[in-house]
Amino acid sequence: MDKSLLAEGLSDAVGFVGGALLGFWIGRLLGLDIFAAGYGTASMGGILLVGLGGGGGLQLARRWQKRRTKKD
Repeated sequence: MDKSLLAEGLSDAVGFVGGALLGFWIGRLLGLDIFAAGYGTASMGGILLVGLGGGGGLQLARRWQKRRTKKD
């Protein structure tokens, strides 16, 4: 049981970080910088994309994990 919890935690972490990085780079391509000074439109848009990317990556990781455990 510990191995399945470890695998679930690792897949969640990889999905979240991967999705957040994807959101960050998409934001950079669109000119949205999350590290810009203040809370302007560009920084808020970048923060939104990072959050959406991280959440989407986490959901994809959980779906993958659920599909993988159904096959076993």
